Amino acid sequence: MKIKCNFCGSMIEETVESCPHCGAPLSGANRTASEQPKTIDELKEWYVAHHLPPEEVTRFFIGKNITEPKAFGIYKNEVGDVVVYKNKSTGERAVRYQGADEAYGVNELYQRLKAEIADQKGNRPTHVQQPLVGNKVQVKKRKGCLIAILIFFAICILAAIFDKSSPNGYYNYQGTQYYHQGNSWYYYDKDADDWFVSSSMDKEITSDNANDYRYYDHSGKDFESSSWYDAGSNNDDSSWDNDSDWDSGSDSWDSGGTDWDSDW
Repeated sequence: MKIKCNFCGSMIEETVESCPHCGAPLSGANRTASEQPKTIDELKEWYVAHHLPPEEVTRFFIGKNITEPKAFGIYKNEVGDVVVYKNKSTGERAVRYQGADEAYGVNELYQRLKAEIADQKGNRPTHVQQPLVGNKVQVKKRKGCLIAILIFFAICILAAIFDKSSPNGYYNYQGTQYYHQGNSWYYYDKDADDWFVSSSMDKEITSDNANDYRYYDHSGKDFESSSWYDAGSNNDDSSWDNDSDWDSGSDSWDSGGTDWDSDW
C-alpha cells in the first residue's frame, strides 16, 4: 500500500523507513519533538514530526537548491559547503550562511522556520462570538479584554524597541573572536586556546549593528566545548517545539503573507 510523504507529497510504499524522493522519515521513525535538529536530515525529521504542510505550501525546502522566487532553503553544494538561502519575490537570492558548519546552518533555518510557524498561527482567522444585544455586562467584559490585549502588544513593542541585546553566536570584532551568550560576552585567547569573560562588548556590539560583526568560520577551541557554555541559554526550545506543531491543514498556511522582500 502506498502513502503520501508528509514532507514532499510523493506517494511511497508504507513499508519503507524514509521517502526515496526527499529522504524524510515516516512518522514511525521521527525524532522526538524536544530534540533540536543539528543536521539537514534531522531538520527534515523535525519538519515531518510537527505535521507541517508540504514544502510547496510552506516554501521551506530542506536539502534542496530551489531557484524559483519565494523560497527558503538549505542544501550542500558541490564542494560540501552548507548553504542557507532565501529567494525573494523578485528571484534575487540572499545567502544567510555558507560554510562547513552544518549545525550552525541548520539552526539558522530552524529558527526562521519556527518564527514563520508562529506568524502563521498568529495570522489565522478566529471566530469571535458576537455579544448579545442589550447584554451590557458581556460588552464591558469584551471591552476589558480588548484593552488588556492592546496593552500587552504595546508592552511587547516597547520591549522590542529598547532591547539592544545581540543574538547568541560567534562574532569578529577588530580581529578578536567573541561569543555572545545570554547577557554575557566572551573572547577567545589564541595563546591560551580558551575563552574568557569580556566586560565591555555589550557597549560595542548591539542589536543594531550585530549583523556587521557576526561570522561563521570560527577557528580554535569551540565555545560550546568551554566551561562557560550554557546549552539552556542558547537553546530555549522546549516550549517552542510544543508550539510548533501544525494541526490546521495546508489550506490555513498562507505563504503569500511572508515578507519576501527582506534579506531574511
